[in-house]
Amino acid sequence: METRAGVVVLRGHRELYERTWHLFDKAREVTFAASDVRTWASHNQPPMQGRIRKLYRPGVLLDPTSAQHARHVAATGAQVRITTSDLNETIIVDRRVAILAGDDRTFTVVWIPNVVQAVLTLFNTVWSQSKSLADYERAYGDLWEIAPRILELLGSGAPDTRAAKAMGMPLRIYRRRVNDLLATLGADSRFQAGARARELGLI
Repeated sequence: METRAGVVVLRGHRELYERTWHLFDKAREVTFAASDVRTWASHNQPPMQGRIRKLYRPGVLLDPTSAQHARHVAATGAQVRITTSDLNETIIVDRRVAILAGDDRTFTVVWIPNVVQAVLTLFNTVWSQSKSLADYERAYGDLWEIAPRILELLGSGAPDTRAAKAMGMPLRIYRRRVNDLLATLGADSRFQAGARARELGLI
């Protein structure tokens, strides 16, 4: 643990839980932003009774377990939305404390008012441009079921005409699905999509 005025850096989920559980115990509003449902994983998450907003990247829907978790959270009353925008993995509690996730599973807890407000403003901007979980899943239809096969074909280097035939769909539809998948993975190229899929354990 490292501490400065208005900031503390915590290492690992255990320390995060031990030092912050009390913030959630009586929280009236909690917002989450995460690329991966495991970012804020804890075996001892405290119950939250207030307003809960969760913002995820579309990649969570490509993993059945993560997708089921997102749907469960929505079914229990939280607002769950999906964004294709880049986001910093963050929790904001009662608009007064922000918890920022680091790449090496360190977590920076900040309670400097101006900093927390700036983080909340960024979150609200992305939130306003996102789609509800239900709307996003309806918009992309069967992408979640066919994504593994598309990734396999992309990885094999098969030309689009051959890949479309293997998928049993018109070339135009196949290319549209590939573009949908790239957007879902937050990838700018097919190569980057493959790398991102490997990171997520999809291939």
